[in-house]
Amino acid sequence: MKNLQKGDKKLLNAWAFYDWANSVYTLTIASAVFPIFYEALFSDRDHYIDVFGMHLKNSALISFITAAAFLVVSFISPLLSGIADYVGNKKSFMKFFCYMGALSCMGLYWFDLDNIYVGLLFYFLGLLGFWGSLVFYNSYLPDIAFEEQQDKISAKGYSLGYIGSVILLIINLAMIMKPKLFGITGTDGEAAMKAMRYSFVMVGVWWILFSQYTYYYLPKGGSGKSQKLTKNVLFNGFKELKKVWASLQDITALKRYLGGFFVYSMAVQTVMLVATYFGAQEIKWASPEESQTGLIICILLIQLVAVVGAVLTSRASAKFGNIPTLIGINIVWFVFCVIVYFISLPIHFYVMATLAGFVMGGIQALSRSTYSKLLPETDDTTSFFSFYDVAEKIGIVIGMCVYGIIDQITGSPRAAIVILGVFFLTAIFLLTRVHKKGVSN
Repeated sequence: MKNLQKGDKKLLNAWAFYDWANSVYTLTIASAVFPIFYEALFSDRDHYIDVFGMHLKNSALISFITAAAFLVVSFISPLLSGIADYVGNKKSFMKFFCYMGALSCMGLYWFDLDNIYVGLLFYFLGLLGFWGSLVFYNSYLPDIAFEEQQDKISAKGYSLGYIGSVILLIINLAMIMKPKLFGITGTDGEAAMKAMRYSFVMVGVWWILFSQYTYYYLPKGGSGKSQKLTKNVLFNGFKELKKVWASLQDITALKRYLGGFFVYSMAVQTVMLVATYFGAQEIKWASPEESQTGLIICILLIQLVAVVGAVLTSRASAKFGNIPTLIGINIVWFVFCVIVYFISLPIHFYVMATLAGFVMGGIQALSRSTYSKLLPETDDTTSFFSFYDVAEKIGIVIGMCVYGIIDQITGSPRAAIVILGVFFLTAIFLLTRVHKKGVSN
């Protein structure tokens, strides 16, 4: 470990590089390859499985497991924040969650329906490891960067994460489409499934391997000496959230904005997490092979278009203001949900994936910057952003449960898409109330 001073360029780059290491999880496991692999396991089972004493649809099952993981994350995040603030060696905590997540990704290699509980546990722990490590990773930012450096180095982290995850996904795509070029044997279907299993291992190895550069330069974190982990320390994060909630009662614009954010974020995050499952089940692909290839191409397309969308969103917010731009994006999302209810052909899915990429690219960054602008004058921005993150995760829990329940009851996720459209419509109304308060930027 190198002892570098706060603001040192090498230290800042090492911190940002963790995004390169861990972002492969969000793209390969959460969005692209694992959903396709999971769906392929059910190709001869009519999408249903007996698990936890119930007869569940596969996409509803994974929705509920995802919701359960985010529920745990939303509960432990404040606990971890309290630990991060008070314990001298938060790097050890970050490593623990990082390695747990990475090893769980590698464990997905053995995911099959005969040992479904073990596979679901690896999926659950992978999600927990990713988000748990992020709590400590984000808490390092004020420790290693001066205030005027933080926006730039944070953006650099996102950029590195995007580049790294796309590189690995392209490699995985090549393995799945042309497995024999990589020495992967079996029939076309068997070889493609093997390639997907190998990609899970590659994610874990990538995550662990490249995180070592970050760990080499990051300080231990915290006060520099371990402090006793008391009950007060452990629950300090919850106390901070309670204080933020109390202060919101006197800040009408921020309170109204958070209401709108909570509703539309619930819908956006759910769409991002279930898009691949919807595409696999509801689109009429010519063959399983076309389905696998088409879905991964759509994920790549979304990633590429999202960059353009982020730039356009930034320009729109500069010209029209943050709140009007967010209202416009939510209108597009509402129209998106209405159209998606009717689509069935691959070309439809490609077009809608492109549209989703445009409005997905900027909404998260614009949401966070809008929240930042509406904050009151305070030195305790960490608590306000912790509240923001917990609200976002609870929204994901509700969104995934709504999606899973409707998918399970109706046997199709199309009706769930309509409900998500209602969320966007509600958010438009709530954001309009913020705008009426005279807040636009």
